[in-house]
Amino acid sequence: MNQTMMPDVSFVVAAYNARDTIGRAIDSALAQVGVAVEVVVVDDRSTDGTAELVRYFGDPRVRLVELPVNGGPGAARNAGIAAAAGRWIAVLDSDDEVLPGRSAAMISCAGRMDAEIVVDNLKVMKPGEPAETMFSPAELAKLPALTLADFISSNVIFRSTFNFGYMKPMFLRDLLTRKSLRFDESLRIGEDYILLASALASGGRCAIEPSAGYIYHIRQGSISRVLKPEHVEAMMAADARFLSQYPLDGAARAAQTQRSRSLTEAAAFLALVDAIKRRALADCFKLAAAHPGALRHLKMPIAERLRRVARSATQARRTFP
Repeated sequence: MNQTMMPDVSFVVAAYNARDTIGRAIDSALAQVGVAVEVVVVDDRSTDGTAELVRYFGDPRVRLVELPVNGGPGAARNAGIAAAAGRWIAVLDSDDEVLPGRSAAMISCAGRMDAEIVVDNLKVMKPGEPAETMFSPAELAKLPALTLADFISSNVIFRSTFNFGYMKPMFLRDLLTRKSLRFDESLRIGEDYILLASALASGGRCAIEPSAGYIYHIRQGSISRVLKPEHVEAMMAADARFLSQYPLDGAARAAQTQRSRSLTEAAAFLALVDAIKRRALADCFKLAAAHPGALRHLKMPIAERLRRVARSATQARRTFP
């Protein structure tokens, strides 16, 4: 890459022990057509040779940033943003990939809407199964812009369908700089949600490209990475910080009330499951009386309940400890 030219897009790839998949992710970013790209890979103290593979990748458009200590996905991505030179910042998970025309389509969509943020549809890949599109393109086409209220209302724990939190936005780097927007480094789950919510609350306009350009890989066994009590506590604390910083209008406030209620219910449900496992009947009765809504989730078959909880862990890092 000519160092005097600003890339159109900087792909920021946070990586932890991603040697088996990082090459595919980088290759897909470099294969973008119609735009100039760079790929900034941030190694979060991997122990499997991820950094060595990236270091000798053999393409000048690929740069490696190595963190001195493991900081989690938020810290790794923030380091990538700080190192990025592109006009647009695109987050790419180390075990996912993007289709060749994605960046050009998203930039074009943002241009039509005069938007500083743009999201697109996703293809979901499961081992041994055909790919499926996460959202109906026709339905997304009815939503030319993603509002803060719509985004918050879709990110409610225990929803049975995919939510907008799975979308991987591209941000104008200038927006992130002007509004001092970065990932919350205290979060290991939900850091994507808070950043996009903050960008929207800051006045950023988010366009929606209905076509699917991002390929989201669900690895075998990922269902085991379910929501834990400490994850819910961290998300509730992050939401509290978000609300203290950004005043919400009526629709967004109503959506936030629903989300906050779902987080409280999720915390109660996880505590109830733990009490049942411990056979602590007194704790069960107290939790059931204080949070009757948590009881209905016990009626679901355990596999489906785990799937719902896993889906509710929006943007749970599949590659970070």
